[in-house]
Amino acid sequence: MYPIKFKPILKERLWGGTKLKTLFNKPIETDITGESWEVSAVKGDISVVANGEFKDKSLQELIDLYPNELLGKHVYERFGTDFPILIKFIDAREDLSIQVHPNDDLAKKRHNSFGKTEMWYVMQADPGAKLIVGFNKDVTKEEYQKHLTEGTLTDIMNYEEVSEGDTFFINTGKVHAIGGGIIIAEIQQTSDITYRVYDFNRKDKNGNLRELHTELALEAIDYQKKDDFKVSYSKSENTTNKMVDCPYFITHYLSLSEDFEKKIGAEDSFHIYMCVKGSGIVSDGKTELSINQGETVLFPAVCDTLQVKTSGIELLEVSL
Repeated sequence: MYPIKFKPILKERLWGGTKLKTLFNKPIETDITGESWEVSAVKGDISVVANGEFKDKSLQELIDLYPNELLGKHVYERFGTDFPILIKFIDAREDLSIQVHPNDDLAKKRHNSFGKTEMWYVMQADPGAKLIVGFNKDVTKEEYQKHLTEGTLTDIMNYEEVSEGDTFFINTGKVHAIGGGIIIAEIQQTSDITYRVYDFNRKDKNGNLRELHTELALEAIDYQKKDDFKVSYSKSENTTNKMVDCPYFITHYLSLSEDFEKKIGAEDSFHIYMCVKGSGIVSDGKTELSINQGETVLFPAVCDTLQVKTSGIELLEVSL
């Protein structure tokens, strides 16, 4: 096996824009493209290989054929042939809905799905752009419902102004929203379970209000104010900097100004590299692939080495 690029799965969204094309050269055809799913095994949206001998095979086919080689033995033992990570780039031209994701137990019970723990890395933000992350005070379920009914939910939300490089860990139960004018690299559990609780009374292209999941969300929400979301991490050059280490993924930040090599084989896991700035050539010592801002490469678990040729690149490294 060799380092793999996948064809992006592009998603139109009411709040989407054109930056995935203008900044990352994605082949979008509309001016409301909100998401590029880079590595996905979500049913109905399974990534397809874009390079090499496996070209046009799906990620799921490769996992079924080579589970230990692609995933790593310990990942396969834990998840079977279910790929556990979903990787996206998100362009929010307008605010996303305020939403929440259920934890594993609730998602399993209701949807036979993983929960949806995720992290966001801000790649670009317009001046003054903000995220909503959690509440600005502890609230009761009854207080929350009152604000929801009266259309004043935003009064109790916590707003965070953001700039490039800011990173947020969104655990399940935390009410959140990406604000307009922000491009995000998103790493999450493989799940598409979202409970939309407030959508600013917007209408879709057919003039309909979008579905809300008010009752489903009540049991999923953590109503406490918690300052546990902003990730502080080192940005030391030409080394690996840990950002997030949770049961569902481990993410490191690499800022490289020169050629770089790292042994990854002993970790017994696939590694995903998201280019969040700059460009370079990545290789396992045999197969070389170019990688530019807004592109993603998956190194199967059997790849022993990451080699990078660059004069300037920033990567997020994701593994289990």
